[in-house]
Amino acid sequence: MGNGNHKKKKVEPIYQENGKLDKEYYFNELERLQLELVKLQEWIKHKGLKVVVIFEGRDAAGKGGAIKRITQPLNPRIVKTVALPVPTEREKTQWHFQRYVSHLPAAGEMVIFDRSWYNRAGVEKVMKFCSDDEYEEFFRSCPEFERMLIRSGITLIKYWFSVSDEEQEKRFSERIKTPLKRWKISPMDMASRTHWVDYSLAKDKMFQYTDTKKAPWFVVDGDDKKKARLNCISHLLSKIPYKKVSYEKLELPELQDKDNYIRPPKDEQTYVPKVY
Repeated sequence: MGNGNHKKKKVEPIYQENGKLDKEYYFNELERLQLELVKLQEWIKHKGLKVVVIFEGRDAAGKGGAIKRITQPLNPRIVKTVALPVPTEREKTQWHFQRYVSHLPAAGEMVIFDRSWYNRAGVEKVMKFCSDDEYEEFFRSCPEFERMLIRSGITLIKYWFSVSDEEQEKRFSERIKTPLKRWKISPMDMASRTHWVDYSLAKDKMFQYTDTKKAPWFVVDGDDKKKARLNCISHLLSKIPYKKVSYEKLELPELQDKDNYIRPPKDEQTYVPKVY
């Protein structure tokens, strides 16, 4: 857990009449947690830790929003997000975990998987992108694969974002109507509506085989996006013991003498028009 040395102390949540978090409280608390994430990042780098965080869940459950708030203040060279596209024909012939292994962290890194090897237990199974034998082999291999990761020194944290069918329906409708969110709707998202029960059954079986003591699933209630983000970040911070790393004291050096430098005329360069 954090070392308790927070400049900004956590205050009790403030709610609106409808039960939603007060907007000002939400942004203040998000800022406080993001400051802690920066401390965590520096601790991971300082101690050479290797961290993998998996985000899975229902479509429109809020995974992307949570990942965005986690990575927003962090150094992308230390904390990397991996969201792999559909496998190529060559990758389809590889060992299932092979395309993910190359993205695992080196010392001093945290990798966030926005979807992961668990595609096989979800969309690949439901949409019949894999054979029954490949599906069953996944459940034999996955727990051992994750135990290997943990034995190698990787901290593995797995989140499942849950959302009610009513809330998912609302978010899908909003995405269809909002130009800035239209890109979030994929053919797989549309197909998932007709396979709600199939996905539920697949998720239940996935938990049965892969919710282990060494690598448990942590379920995030995603019906309220703001609460889900804060709860997820707070939990993530609690799962990796860290302390504040003191920065080396820096002093800006003197600028090089510019007497011998003559800048070319500005009208010889092409500037972006000042529209604003």
